[in-house]
Amino acid sequence: MPITDDAGFDRLLDAETIAVVGCSTTPGKAAHDVPGYLQRQGYRVIPVNPFADEVLGEPAYDAVGDVEEAIDLVDVFRPSEEVPEIVDAVRERHAARGDAGAVWLQLGISHDEAAAAAEEDGIDVVQDRCLKVEHGRLRG
Repeated sequence: MPITDDAGFDRLLDAETIAVVGCSTTPGKAAHDVPGYLQRQGYRVIPVNPFADEVLGEPAYDAVGDVEEAIDLVDVFRPSEEVPEIVDAVRERHAARGDAGAVWLQLGISHDEAAAAAEEDGIDVVQDRCLKVEHGRLRG
C-alpha cells in the first residue's frame, strides 16, 4: 500500500538527495518551484529533464538511470500515464544500485499498478501528494 500516514511521510523526508523527474526550467511552475523549495530546505536536488542542460543551478540528466550520484527519493512531475515507464526505470536502478528506495508522485499523479510493482521490489511509494506541502506541514 502506498504511504498515506504522517510517520511514513516524515521518514521519507529524511532523504538527502532527491531526483526530480520532470523538473522544469520555468519559474512559476510547480515542477520548478517545488524543487527550488526543496533546495532551500537543504536537499540535494538532481533535475531529470532531457530538454534542459541545467535546472536550479544543477546539471540536468536525461533519465533516472543516467544520474551518477546515489538517489534517496525520486519525485515525479509527469502525467500519470508516464508513471509506469518512470517507475520501471526506478525499479531497474534500485535492483542494480540499491538506491532510489522511494518514489513520490506529486499532487494529481497516481498509478496503482506501477505503485504496487515498485512496492513489490521494496520501494516506498507516495501518490497524489505534494512533497513541498507535506514537508512544510511536518517540518516547516
